[in-house]
Amino acid sequence: MHSESQYYTGEFAEYAAEDERTSFITRVYIHLAAAVAAFILIEATLFQTGAAISITEALLSGSWLIVLGAFMIVGMIADRMARSDTSPAVAYSGLALYVVAESIIICPLLMIASMRHEGIILQAGLVTAGLFAALTTAVLVTRKDFSFLRTALYFGGIGALVLIVVAAFTSLTLGFWFSVGMAVLMCGYILYYTSNILHHYRTDQHVSATLALFASLATLFWYILRIFMSRD
Repeated sequence: MHSESQYYTGEFAEYAAEDERTSFITRVYIHLAAAVAAFILIEATLFQTGAAISITEALLSGSWLIVLGAFMIVGMIADRMARSDTSPAVAYSGLALYVVAESIIICPLLMIASMRHEGIILQAGLVTAGLFAALTTAVLVTRKDFSFLRTALYFGGIGALVLIVVAAFTSLTLGFWFSVGMAVLMCGYILYYTSNILHHYRTDQHVSATLALFASLATLFWYILRIFMSRD
């Protein structure tokens, strides 16, 4: 007979007491801030030690499609770990794994951007932060449930993946408008996951919620940076 985990202690945030819901939301954004700080620290370390050059050369020397596929597999493993109901250590390990993986896969783009455009990384970071803050505020103030976006986001993600695969085997170039479309898609995901924090996550799922938001935020930064780089 199935037995519930001893760590399965939360209830859905929408139905939780006000203080419990507030505590849950606070934990999510504290953890998100920590994940972003860890990401920045890892990137700074990679660049200062010269490891960023080696990572860039290694990732760009082979098939980017294979690199992306490997990242997606790691991301799925990390997400499953972060959703663990049996061990907080496993959940935190999943979040840490994803932050490290994201730091590695975005390294080549940061390297190219830093060599071609002075200050562009900071500009893209500020725009990303501004968009994230605006979207988050809109959800927290209106308390609107954006779960209706799920189907559109799912098919949008599938469509983007198909275009990436096609581009890998043809002369199709995924330029400015693809980046704009992906940025819009990530804004949709931020609305979706933020509203899920208010309505559909359990109050003990702060690690899983953090990973979902961090993944969307990091991907939004990726495409905002690509938009900035495409201006020249």
